[in-house]
Amino acid sequence: MSENYDIAVIGAGIAGASVAANLAKTGKQVLLLEMESQPGYHTTGRSAAIFSPVYGPEPIRALTRASRDFFNTLPHGFSDSPLLRPRSACFLAREDQLSDLSDLQTELGGGGAISAIDQDVLQTRIPLLRKGYAAAALWDDGTAEIDVAALHQGYLRQFKANGGAVHTNREVQKITKTSNGWTLAFAQGAFSAKCVVNASGAWADVLGEMAGAERIGLIPKRRTALIIDAPDGYDISNLPLTVDVHEEFYLKPEASKLLISPANEDREVPCDVQPDEMDIAICVDRIERAFDISVRRIERSWAGLRSFVADKSPVAGFSQQVEGFYWLAGQGGYGIQSAPALAEYAAAEILGQDIPEHILGEGFDPAWLKPDRASLQ
Repeated sequence: MSENYDIAVIGAGIAGASVAANLAKTGKQVLLLEMESQPGYHTTGRSAAIFSPVYGPEPIRALTRASRDFFNTLPHGFSDSPLLRPRSACFLAREDQLSDLSDLQTELGGGGAISAIDQDVLQTRIPLLRKGYAAAALWDDGTAEIDVAALHQGYLRQFKANGGAVHTNREVQKITKTSNGWTLAFAQGAFSAKCVVNASGAWADVLGEMAGAERIGLIPKRRTALIIDAPDGYDISNLPLTVDVHEEFYLKPEASKLLISPANEDREVPCDVQPDEMDIAICVDRIERAFDISVRRIERSWAGLRSFVADKSPVAGFSQQVEGFYWLAGQGGYGIQSAPALAEYAAAEILGQDIPEHILGEGFDPAWLKPDRASLQ
């Protein structure tokens, strides 16, 4: 098997699917390769994503703000239902964390959807909180839950409708530079492309090394999540996403259940990561300390890899060492909420087009994402 394409995108999670969809719209012959049996098997398929313009480092915040219009006004045929569902967020602090809460409030700025609330108001809004646990909180009415599966499938549908080719069970084993671009070899054969986009998530540095590109210092980190029963007698439907100000845990409603996490970031190698028993025990302990909950049964647990470079901002740009190799990696825990704008930005760079004004208008600086800034840290 040998086929030629203009652009090959490696990795069919949200990063790869979204940029591939944007590239295919231009009439380019685009290939989307996935090593697993289905797109989005790893991080994308295990994400409990929230749309929050105040979550993450400044590059992510700018890209998230620039993605808002996409989420609110979807392209025709992209999804049969809205992708966002309103869900307030609450960043709470114990007495010993109040200075950090104040720092966060200063960082986020005043006005808008963010407001400070005291202990009495907090207890009224989150009756599930143990009395006396938290001293104050920041309340954010600008967040929403994202239908991750619908977003991912929408991009894949858009990609295929514009002539894109998706191949699963294609683990790239060798990347070779040629006079016309690249050859990507795998067990069943090979594909050729003029340009390669490395959107392989936790495996991005591995693929970069195959291609002779610079290392970007990508570190995959394990995050664990659990589904538990909600306590009897509580209406959880209006509970916010509740996050410890140090990100030591978070909790949010998930249908009639509760999704909880220790918000851990434990270093891993690229793999099909599984939840660690210690993570689960730490999660239960932190949640029981903060909330009026006794965890008697864990319905389901899982883990995903969130991959970061040193400054926790994405890497998007052409390699400085090999021609025609584009990095799209390091989205960390923010890849879903920022995907629309990041994909538009990356597609414009790959095609040599101007960066869309609605992205630059959010104060976005392309220098934030350049690969050489990541590799030097």
